[in-house]
Amino acid sequence: MTTLSPTAPAAHAATGSGRLARLWRGRAEDAPWVRPAFLGLLVATTLLYLWNLSASGYANSFYSAAVQAGGESWKAFFFGSLDAANAITVDKPPAALWPMALSVRLFGLGSWQILVPEVLMGVGTVAVLYAAVRRRFGAGAGLIAGAVLALTPVAALMFRFNNPDALLALLMTVAVYCVLRALEQEKGAKWLVWAGVAFGFAFLAKTLQAFLILPPLALVYGVCAPGALGRRIGQLALAGLAMLVSAGWWVALVELWPASSRPYVGGSQNNSFLELTFGYNGLGRINGNETGSVGGGRGGGQGGGWGETGIGRMFNDSIGGQISWLLPAALILLAAGLVVTWRAPRTDTARSAFLAWGGSLLITLAVFSFMAGIFHEYYTVALAPYVAALVGMGAAVLWEERTRWFASAALAVTVVATAWWGWTLLGRTPDWLPWLRWAVLVSGAVAALGLLFSGRTDRRLGLAVAGLGLVSGLAGPFAYTLETVNAGHQGSIVTAGPAGAAMGGRGPGGGRMFEGGGMFPGGQNGQGGQNGRTGGGQQMPGGQMPGGQGGGTLPQGMPQGMPQGMPQGMPQGATRGEGPGGGGGMGGLLNGSSVGKEAKAALLKDADDYTWVAAAVGAQNAAGYQLATEKPVMAIGGFNGSDPSPTLDRFKQYVADGKIHYFVSGGGGGMGGNGTSAQITAWVQDTFETVTIGGSAFYDLTREK
Repeated sequence: MTTLSPTAPAAHAATGSGRLARLWRGRAEDAPWVRPAFLGLLVATTLLYLWNLSASGYANSFYSAAVQAGGESWKAFFFGSLDAANAITVDKPPAALWPMALSVRLFGLGSWQILVPEVLMGVGTVAVLYAAVRRRFGAGAGLIAGAVLALTPVAALMFRFNNPDALLALLMTVAVYCVLRALEQEKGAKWLVWAGVAFGFAFLAKTLQAFLILPPLALVYGVCAPGALGRRIGQLALAGLAMLVSAGWWVALVELWPASSRPYVGGSQNNSFLELTFGYNGLGRINGNETGSVGGGRGGGQGGGWGETGIGRMFNDSIGGQISWLLPAALILLAAGLVVTWRAPRTDTARSAFLAWGGSLLITLAVFSFMAGIFHEYYTVALAPYVAALVGMGAAVLWEERTRWFASAALAVTVVATAWWGWTLLGRTPDWLPWLRWAVLVSGAVAALGLLFSGRTDRRLGLAVAGLGLVSGLAGPFAYTLETVNAGHQGSIVTAGPAGAAMGGRGPGGGRMFEGGGMFPGGQNGQGGQNGRTGGGQQMPGGQMPGGQGGGTLPQGMPQGMPQGMPQGMPQGATRGEGPGGGGGMGGLLNGSSVGKEAKAALLKDADDYTWVAAAVGAQNAAGYQLATEKPVMAIGGFNGSDPSPTLDRFKQYVADGKIHYFVSGGGGGMGGNGTSAQITAWVQDTFETVTIGGSAFYDLTREK
């Protein structure tokens, strides 16, 4: 029997303190500044993303309502239902909702409880990216990559918002990290399997978008991994199996579950998740044939109602300020990195890293640039980790080669191109910090000249001008990011940066994109508003769309030229702009309603006697009432009001069984005015009495005319 010596506890304590010291100090071979700098990056990112977080309220009420439902019902949690009574799901799989729903279940419903998990995903993405880049290119490269990601405006937006894109970006970064780890050793199957798992759960966050980078990563591994070709193919097959299992378990359960005892699959026309995956959320996004969407089902053609497609899309007035600040730098550094590593052995991990990150960037860039279906500016957060990685890696490789004219010239070209592009982007908002664009241009030019001539001979001077170049490149996105975190963002369509930064994209007929990302076709301009933020209203023909704090009146009808099938009326049963969830939306389609005290009290009266305290056309219209009362509200027709659920007969049966108390007036009657939602609306209006509560119109489904 072993006898513990009196020194054993002390030894244990020393071991514990040693672990803390290792946490702070890092690896023994690291310079003393490395680990503190990394931890400082994570702390700074956390504080930046937490700043003013509650200003966004419930952010996207559509997903917040599903989070609230998942916090109340495990069945709603599993399916991603919009309400705890499980009438219909969101139009995505539920993985992105799960962390938020667990937070709400633990800590109650609130803005911080919903958005802090998103912040943690952002910090986690920065950490994983740092680890991936640092492993082969050094701590300096990892820190640059992490800082570039943290300060990308669209990243600062979406890692503080409750759309699925935050989890998707994290899991895509994890997948690339795992592939790079697998490339380091012949027996890399374990890491490749973990990459497959990351892809599988990314699919459960945002379906087929998760697979965009799968082809280049598989190709890079198949060509560049160590070991025999047959072994590599077998390892890829194993990773594919892991991906299939990690995504397929949920899909199989949903498809095999009796439709009568599960919620309707939102976004589908046939109550099928597979239809949703390959239709509305799949090929429809590529070719524009998106049955049930806003302006959907019309085919492609110049982006349909979602702006011009083409190679310049990521640089246009609407999208450029979100993501493209260092995109030219990333492309230049990708090319330079491949030139430097071109003659390396087949299994060289540096070249493999450039191919992996670069392939991920290029294929995502191509799809985003040419897809004809629904596209929003915030989708570009998927590009941010790839851009950041290439900037960090490329800068490190060229710095090591700076004594060669090619490397110093490439660094100089990268810096001056970035400065010029920052100057161009800042010029799109000429009244916002007008001095900054000139400071960026001048400092970038000075840094480029310094790198071209002094960096080759004097290391200290070279470091100084390199630092100046980095500051020049990050000044614009940093300013945009500060503007982003200083404002709240609400609704289905949000953008980063100052007001007016996303005003340039055009829809069909020459209509300009309004600042929250929607559009006024037919050449009519949206004015005012703040990028889908709280504050100011969106000026629309026929009336004003209030912002988060502004009050104002609802439009009397949608402007001419809206995408085919847009609702012609707007919800009358609610006001916008009071508290969480208000503002920044196109009626009940793009943001939830703010509910007055009288309406809330009426819905809560005898609420436990009903399965749903109310029903409303469109998920955003329903979400505001559900978040205000924390009681189930049926979203007729799902997000757009265009899903054929429930049928008129089913709705009549619900009413006959006393399961629904009120019907919220308005909502447009569904897309196109002749679908299931329109039929339900017409029947309710013909059958039941209207009651006015707090100046808003409801139909009491317990009182017939």
